[in-house]
Amino acid sequence: MVEVFLHKGAPAVGVRVSPGAKQSRVQGTIGGKLKVRVAAPPEAGRANAAVLSLMAAQLGLHVSSLDIVAGSSSRDKVIAFRGIDTAGLRMRLAEVVKEAGSSG
Repeated sequence: MVEVFLHKGAPAVGVRVSPGAKQSRVQGTIGGKLKVRVAAPPEAGRANAAVLSLMAAQLGLHVSSLDIVAGSSSRDKVIAFRGIDTAGLRMRLAEVVKEAGSSG
């Protein structure tokens, strides 16, 4: 299960990112964090942009509703969300993780 917490009043999650993957996808969870693989390389912010795009698409949110608030140059990131409450984010994340488990 993905741990959802508040960061400066906004719901947030930890994400472990593997850049340079064959394809971009949510892979599941690891230690309470979402595990994500992105095809973009970790250069010039391309992997960060890919993570935000993937997460927005998977959760049905606009990419401008997501911000990397910690770990922008690390594999371990914290992403905060606007326009969704904690309960709604938990429900959407549960569906995303469930789909990742059935497709992986």
